[in-house]
Amino acid sequence: MSSSTPQQPAPQGSPQENHTLSRGLSMRHIQFIALGSAIGTGLFYGSATAIQAAGPSVILAYLIAGAVVYMVMRALGEMAVRHPVPGSFGQYAARYLGPFAGFVTGWTFVFEMIVVAIADVTAFGVYMGFWFPDTPRWIWVAAVILFIAAINTRNVKIFGELEFWLTIIKVGAILAMIVGGIVLMVIGVSYAPGEPVGVQNLVDHGGFLPNGVGGLLAALSVVVFAFGGIETIGITAGEAGDPARSIPKAVNAVPARILLFYVGTMVVLMSLVPWTEITGEASPFVQIFSALGIPAAASILNVVVIVAAISAINADTFGAGRMLFGLAEQGQAPRAFTKVSRNGVPWLTVVVMGIALGIGAVLNAVIPEDVFLIIASIATFATVWVWLMILLSHIAMRREIERKNRPESEFKVPFWPVASWAATVGILFVIVLLGWFPDTRVALIVGVVWLVLLGVGYALFVRGSGRHRPPLDDHTALITLPRS
Repeated sequence: MSSSTPQQPAPQGSPQENHTLSRGLSMRHIQFIALGSAIGTGLFYGSATAIQAAGPSVILAYLIAGAVVYMVMRALGEMAVRHPVPGSFGQYAARYLGPFAGFVTGWTFVFEMIVVAIADVTAFGVYMGFWFPDTPRWIWVAAVILFIAAINTRNVKIFGELEFWLTIIKVGAILAMIVGGIVLMVIGVSYAPGEPVGVQNLVDHGGFLPNGVGGLLAALSVVVFAFGGIETIGITAGEAGDPARSIPKAVNAVPARILLFYVGTMVVLMSLVPWTEITGEASPFVQIFSALGIPAAASILNVVVIVAAISAINADTFGAGRMLFGLAEQGQAPRAFTKVSRNGVPWLTVVVMGIALGIGAVLNAVIPEDVFLIIASIATFATVWVWLMILLSHIAMRREIERKNRPESEFKVPFWPVASWAATVGILFVIVLLGWFPDTRVALIVGVVWLVLLGVGYALFVRGSGRHRPPLDDHTALITLPRS
């Protein structure tokens, strides 16, 4: 990193005059935000779809996707430590790939967060209906939107604390399933009478690859999407108290999380229950808790998925808001999004997110389900697109460092450049898979349409506007934000 004099924070003033975020996230907060972002309904419910496609080989799909995700996170981590700024990878793409790349990356991430949050807001209303079937769903939707808006307009430490405790609950549920499943195997309790339990179930029902390589590839795109949102860790760099220490520790924990929570869960689950018995009609977690003899298995799972939904909505609102802040700083979004409250929070972005969630939840309730699924499918494309731009931005940064003899990074990616290029090829392969399989082809089609619309928007409203912020340099924002 450069030893140049760091930029000074903007003068403090009224909420309308303040354009400076507050560094209020501790190492504990960031580590659990990173942990929680990788654990959501994709694991609690979506894993059944991946299992049906690949059988036991879904374990291999998680390992492959996990390796790619790790390289994406290491690339993002190196850039975030070098440039800990709001907007994170949106600004990195603008700096190293050009303003249009930053515009597309930033707005695609924002749209991804909005779509996923809308789905989770709607799901929250469904989950609450389990206990309160006579209460109109819109009441729960409005309540959770107001709650999330209140949290995200307070000091960022409150956001970090909420994510910490919500993640504790999610992690506890997963650990209970893994430990409980191992106990069942040790004592020989079978999910179905007469069915053996143990790791032999991974090969006894059609083999490890029952649906062949095609089934493995079909599951890969589903598995990759399950990790979507983990890149939010880069967004926290702009408000981390000590990004040079907290970001590397959080990023390096990714492999252990993937192995324990995803791979470990799949191994235990399919050792207890033959993969052919996992139909998707109920969550695999319900099956495990029921096998443990807990009569309230459905209610326990409902608590867990409610927690997962709140956590996801909270993180999505945070991530989208900070990305809008970064885009506005670059002149690629309305300047009003840079207004920050006395708590150091971009309050207008939270208001916009709340309105978007409300409109989206209404649309989700009134339009046909298949139409909404077509719109929501862009989230799948958006995830892999953002990851691709992170990797390409990092490769461009490494080339510039070598070409201009810049100071070496403190958190350099391993196995450069082979691993970085291998991960890039892996992401491109996933994009091809989206178009190959009929069930996911709509994601690629909608994604291409989205990119074309962004190109038109950039040409009409951004290009030539003269509002672009000067690009980041090697000392940008090292200590630009005050510690709260």
